[in-house]
Amino acid sequence: MVLYLKILHAGALRMPITKCVKLLKKLHGDVQVDLESYGSRACAKQVREGKVVDILALADPVLFDELLVPEYVDRYYIFGNDQIVLSYDEFSRGSSEINEQNWMDILLREDVAFGRSDENMDPCGYRTLMVWQLAERYYKRPGLFDSLNKKCTDDKIYPKSYDLGTDILEGKLDYAFQYLCVANQFRLKYITLPEKINLSNPAHADYYQQVSVVLKGKTPRDQVVITGAPVEFAVAIPKNAANQEVARIFLDLMLSKRGQQVLENCGLIPY
Repeated sequence: MVLYLKILHAGALRMPITKCVKLLKKLHGDVQVDLESYGSRACAKQVREGKVVDILALADPVLFDELLVPEYVDRYYIFGNDQIVLSYDEFSRGSSEINEQNWMDILLREDVAFGRSDENMDPCGYRTLMVWQLAERYYKRPGLFDSLNKKCTDDKIYPKSYDLGTDILEGKLDYAFQYLCVANQFRLKYITLPEKINLSNPAHADYYQQVSVVLKGKTPRDQVVITGAPVEFAVAIPKNAANQEVARIFLDLMLSKRGQQVLENCGLIPY
């Protein structure tokens, strides 16, 4: 008997989810799995609009509280931590001189193109805006946020952060703000930002809370304020999942020691 599982996940989680699916098939035999990925906010909105999936994995636990609990999801599980990095490759303009102290000056050069994801579709997008706000404070550079925001025009804003890596490799972008795990998946070079900027360390949670981003809410007229917090990923089984039993097997596997090892191998810090 063939078992079925439909997974909707953040684009940034493509490799971890794929690796966990391979482990599932190795342990439980014939399982047919359908994977679909978008920005996390787009994923959550699809579930709100009636999309039926068995597993929902998002790049920010806040989205479950904001959009899905308790109507569509009873409970979610936070399973990993990451950070925002500035990724690039050897052909990126300015790559021979960029570092932790001068990255913003390189990005603001007229000939340099950098991108981010859309804050209303993808948590990496609003986290990037938070990183810019924190950088303005950390480096004591008044106006830095506005300068970066103005330079990163609409054509450099992507539906999901995963797509940024492809365009760096194709030369369409020189730099992009991404999760470390995604930069590693594309084997990109990256600048590690200070912990007070990169949203990586729960010990700095209070510091991160100084910044926020206003997003579109549940309806076109609504707005929601997202406050800075450490980068975390979460997973759940929606209430309307068609294959609850298989979903539970996958979730338990993902949260097990073997699953955590898979996540760690993909560059996440498992919880």
